[in-house]
Amino acid sequence: MARKFIWQTPEEINMDLAMRIKKIRKRRRISQQQLSKNSGVSYGSIKRFEETGNISLLSLSKIAISLNIQNELNELFTDVAYQNIEEVIRGNKR
Repeated sequence: MARKFIWQTPEEINMDLAMRIKKIRKRRRISQQQLSKNSGVSYGSIKRFEETGNISLLSLSKIAISLNIQNELNELFTDVAYQNIEEVIRGNKR
């Protein structure tokens, strides 16, 4: 199987996600402290997420629910194209 060129590192993907969520938070005029209170995620975790992109999946889900963007998470990986015919066959055997 040919290896695909990686355009972004995992860290860059995480930072892009953090910046998108930060932009939504600011657009809605919600402070990090308010988001912490509303989501149940510690202020330190939110601050670290926005600075480094690092967060647990559970905390990310809590933040998404608090910002009412949980559908975005629910739709991750739902429309992933098959890579080859063998994958199609395996996928249909479920």
